[in-house]
Amino acid sequence: MRIERVELREIPLALRDRFEISSGWRHDRRIVLLAVYGDGHVGWGECVAAEDPSYSYETTDTAWHILATFIIPAVLGSEPDSAADVLAPVDWIRGHRMAKAALEMAAWDLEAKTKDVPLRVLLGGAREEVAVGVSIGLQATDDALFAKIEGHLERGYRKIKIKIKPGRDGEMLAAVRRRFGDIPLMADANSAYRLTDLPRLMELDDLGLLMIEQPLAYDDYLDHAELQSRLATPICLDESIRSVDDAQLALKLSSCRIINIKPGRVGGLASSKRIHDLCQEAGVAVWCGGMLESGVGRAHNLALATLSGFTIPGDISESRRYWERDIVEPEFEMSDGIMRVPDGPGIGVAVDQERIDAMLDRKDVFSA
Repeated sequence: MRIERVELREIPLALRDRFEISSGWRHDRRIVLLAVYGDGHVGWGECVAAEDPSYSYETTDTAWHILATFIIPAVLGSEPDSAADVLAPVDWIRGHRMAKAALEMAAWDLEAKTKDVPLRVLLGGAREEVAVGVSIGLQATDDALFAKIEGHLERGYRKIKIKIKPGRDGEMLAAVRRRFGDIPLMADANSAYRLTDLPRLMELDDLGLLMIEQPLAYDDYLDHAELQSRLATPICLDESIRSVDDAQLALKLSSCRIINIKPGRVGGLASSKRIHDLCQEAGVAVWCGGMLESGVGRAHNLALATLSGFTIPGDISESRRYWERDIVEPEFEMSDGIMRVPDGPGIGVAVDQERIDAMLDRKDVFSA
């Protein structure tokens, strides 16, 4: 596989609804797409970095800079044996895993297309369809939250994830339980709490939650370990897991019982597979989270979620959950909480490049 040309594009894409978490909200997204050309094919990747550094220090603009200045020039013209090796020339770059993942995942798509196999096959996926859940942002009132949940349950989603923060947590979740009964329910705090909130968090043990995701700081493993030792409800780590080493540390310290693997956060699909394998050996459940991706990133997440260790429905969701119109064809749809994985080569969906170029905010082309 030879990396002959790389194209960077940024497009604006508005979410159907404002999406709020404990650290802020999103509506108008700046989507960075990366296309890698080689051997008569093109592979697509997406950078999941947000517009501001509330989730990660990486942002849309820092990712563009790192890709254009360091990563792409280093890999251009290279001939890696596989997509898993494409980032070898930039091992010296510290961090910036979201930027690295955008190119690495595009290379996986390219390799799968050159071999004429679906990406899930190249990854070693064990299934052709995936159970999916949905993530619901913070709502102003319980009634607004109930309406969202009802709509998603009618659509058939297999897991309901609700964003929480101090003041919108225990009472709200208890109201959901009273209204909807024993639905598969979890809470996501996005680091909104501290260990001093232990009494408040212990109250959630009575609600039968699947898990509490990332309750404490993104870089705090010791306090998560202390909290997990006091809670019956499993803690799931998200922002804390940026690499295999992070996952090993969390498991060693018993900081969690579940890990959310987002390929764009951990540096790509090869790193995701290693974390998956590590967790399988340790008997720790994993699932695939979402980061408000377009259909390009969604396709990669769906392929990853076919690996056997992904036993919890992921936040993959169908295209219309987030976008009035996605940038891939066909768009991702769901039936009874199940999404079939496209069976075409690579990510299995066609990228609407004509529409993308019509919306273009900026573009950069790199040729070997």
